[in-house]
Amino acid sequence: MDQKNEKDKKQILLRLSPQLWRDVAAWAEDDFRSINGQIEYLLSEAVRRRKKTSSGGSDLEGKADGAGGASPDPHVRG
Repeated sequence: MDQKNEKDKKQILLRLSPQLWRDVAAWAEDDFRSINGQIEYLLSEAVRRRKKTSSGGSDLEGKADGAGGASPDPHVRG
């Protein structure tokens, strides 16, 4: 992450299903992070991967059928 001042961080309201909350909470505990820290880490990784794949001209990871089909992640709607 950038070394910006903590005051520069934006706050958002995020609604999660109870099951997704439990999954993220368990994952955060496994990684010794807060839930907020885990969500920020996951979003940062997703953006980093998207930038990496966008610069290479290849299709985004995780597309089930190459045509923008349903995500293999049951928590992602699409």
